Amino acid sequence: MTELWKALPSWVRNIVVPILAIIVAWWVLSAIVGLVFGLMTFVIKALLVVALAAVVVILVKKASKS
Repeated sequence: MTELWKALPSWVRNIVVPILAIIVAWWVLSAIVGLVFGLMTFVIKALLVVALAAVVVILVKKASKS
């Protein structure tokens, strides 16, 4: 691996490799942020469905009593 690194021209080592590392880091960060927001969205939607179901149950019970 060291031979491969030393065989690269200096402009590749100093410019191209850091740019590629930044791009890969950005992709990883955006994937993690997307995953977190996706999970948060799923949790919020699930809570909304549960809340609506509870409201429906309460309304049905009130309607059946009267």
